[in-house]
Amino acid sequence: MKDTDKLIGRQWIIDQKDSNTFADLIQIPAIQDQLCQRCGSKVEAKLPNGELYCRECIGLGRVSSNCLLVRNPAQEQFKPITAGGMTWTGKLTKKQKRVSDQLIENFEAGKNTLVHAVTGAGKTEMLFELIASCLSKGQRACIATPRIDVVNELYPRFAEAFSLIEIGKYHGKEYQEANNDRLTICTTHQLMKFYQAFDLLVIDEVDSFPYVNNPQLHFAAKVAVKDTGRRVYLTATPTEDLLAEVEAGSLDLIKLNRRFHGGLLPLPKERLFLKPFMDKEKLNLALKKQIEDLLESQHPLLVFVPRIDQIQAYVEEIRQIVPFAPEMVEGVHASDPLRLDKVEAFRQKKLKVLVTTTILERGVTFKNVWVIIIASDDPIYSMASLVQIAGRVGRDKDDPDGTVLYCYRKYTKNIRMAIKQIKEMNI
Repeated sequence: MKDTDKLIGRQWIIDQKDSNTFADLIQIPAIQDQLCQRCGSKVEAKLPNGELYCRECIGLGRVSSNCLLVRNPAQEQFKPITAGGMTWTGKLTKKQKRVSDQLIENFEAGKNTLVHAVTGAGKTEMLFELIASCLSKGQRACIATPRIDVVNELYPRFAEAFSLIEIGKYHGKEYQEANNDRLTICTTHQLMKFYQAFDLLVIDEVDSFPYVNNPQLHFAAKVAVKDTGRRVYLTATPTEDLLAEVEAGSLDLIKLNRRFHGGLLPLPKERLFLKPFMDKEKLNLALKKQIEDLLESQHPLLVFVPRIDQIQAYVEEIRQIVPFAPEMVEGVHASDPLRLDKVEAFRQKKLKVLVTTTILERGVTFKNVWVIIIASDDPIYSMASLVQIAGRVGRDKDDPDGTVLYCYRKYTKNIRMAIKQIKEMNI
């Protein structure tokens, strides 16, 4: 096996002096006409020696005007595999099966698809037969999502459902050597490393940061798919640009407004607070009472706060509410080195309360969890994020209800629109 066989469908940066090493592959200037060929950005920044370099995708390694971009597009298919390697034996509901069948039909007809399904609809399970259909033909598929937490959640579920194949898992917090995988699960940033690799690209949580409104990641998603490949977008809160594509006829829309267990989305309760939520690192007494009441239910509690620097103060105050087990209250944020461990501990109910930012607003499932959003009127909470956070609750068929609490000092348009959308999806 040649060294580049594991890099089929990939693109990578080399210095111009190394061009002979990959003479049999496509090589282009990494920056052309002041445009980065890896992420599509306009390049204006300069190094001390005068070379242009791209700031937008520097996290994946610096692209400069002295570099070449080597491309190794996927051409040959894999050998067909029975049932696409799927070993999942579960059953879809009638509504899920309708979506699954339509996805397969669209894929085979060469149509791109937007799936607008409520949180907890079982989108992952609805993908299984689509992925199996793709892989059974010897084709290659990828599931990309903006957030690392979602990659870590999806990977074991697909590994169990497709136990006959190896699955590539790639994100920035966990190194894995590149391989020519039939099925890849990765963050959307990792798509910048691929070139005409996939026959099918599924982008989950397509409205989520950092993918939403990010031209570099949109560019990467297009480059990563073969010219004959197809895309599927999944979301509970579709963006205006996707809906515009539906209107224009370039995207087929499939809608599902019920969770897999048939239950409704929990309608958030609204609580107005006249005084600050936290004053001199002391919890508002009315807010403290709300948290105490929620904890009495014995449900795990996710507490969302707008900013990282607020987390520890809330952790310390909530620990005073549960003084018998202060170790059961923790905080987590995107740059927390123990982030993955804390999320898993909360999932295993080794933590009772997890104070978090919007990193856990979507794509993660916690059994029986209840939610409180502190300062839900903060600009950081878009309408979509408020809906997604509410969607963490009631996902278990044995516990389809639950409490979502929006705490605010000023009633905002985003709060109003989130409530409106949840009510509409419950019709």
